[in-house]
Amino acid sequence: MEQQTPVRQLIVNADDFAMTEGVNRAILEAHRNGIVTSTSLLANGAAFASAIEMARQTPSLGVGVHLNLTEGKPVSSASGVPGLTTSGGEFVAGPGKLVVRMLRGRVAAAEIEREFRAQIEKLLAAGMAPTHLDGHQHVHMWPPVFTITARLAGEYGIRGVRCSRERRTGLAGIFGRNGTSRSKIVRQWGGGVALAVLAVDARGRLARAGVSAPDYFYGVSATGFLDREALEAVLRELPEGSSELMCHPGYADAALQAVPTRLQREREVELAALTGLEIRNLVREQGIQLITYRELPPGKQSGAASSR
Repeated sequence: MEQQTPVRQLIVNADDFAMTEGVNRAILEAHRNGIVTSTSLLANGAAFASAIEMARQTPSLGVGVHLNLTEGKPVSSASGVPGLTTSGGEFVAGPGKLVVRMLRGRVAAAEIEREFRAQIEKLLAAGMAPTHLDGHQHVHMWPPVFTITARLAGEYGIRGVRCSRERRTGLAGIFGRNGTSRSKIVRQWGGGVALAVLAVDARGRLARAGVSAPDYFYGVSATGFLDREALEAVLRELPEGSSELMCHPGYADAALQAVPTRLQREREVELAALTGLEIRNLVREQGIQLITYRELPPGKQSGAASSR
């Protein structure tokens, strides 16, 4: 009997589509000239209109909803989500403050659902058919929020949800190449560990909701440090089954510098890595199939997922 070659599939998802015009251009470039296959769109992003236009003209790019509760203004009325917003009508800045509010009982589940529906429906109204849901700053992984996310994905017929249970690789190399940023790397790693704890039964919960997720996930520990070497490490160790790599390409122009994101020039480093000839050749040499969430089996948990 002929032995079949193991199949390794990879979704390379660029977060923050619609954050700025420069981020939009970089994501489209990383798709057309690199290995990015998918992106997650901020419904409340300043560059929403151009992101939608680019997506319409690029049907090969999978587009999901980057559910946001921690940056900018809500899509729904601020008066309808008072637990999520400040007196100025902006989201409470950062996932830490959001979680504190939730633990203190100041955020009703109905508010989160109302805002998530508004964000999803804004993309639907623009003619998009979202391929997946994930969370800006991984807010969707907080257990009560994850329950809402999984249910809405099933209700709206959205095929997949990101499961931020990271499989770590290349961490020693990242440390070695970024000696002055070791405290940041440790914090990133710690955040990945915390997300892994939150995600212990996430794939099982998605499967029970009839929603798909890749078997493996990469990118939390490497956020801000995803250079060519880090990308090569992921590609060389990619396991059999389906995986997702989170990335953040962009151009550090004036518009991005006005956004409260710590990823500035780091986005340009990622763009160079994602579009580099060496990386594109390595994908071919390794026999990796680049896919979007559309190619995942519907509502089926494929394989035994793990983290490392």
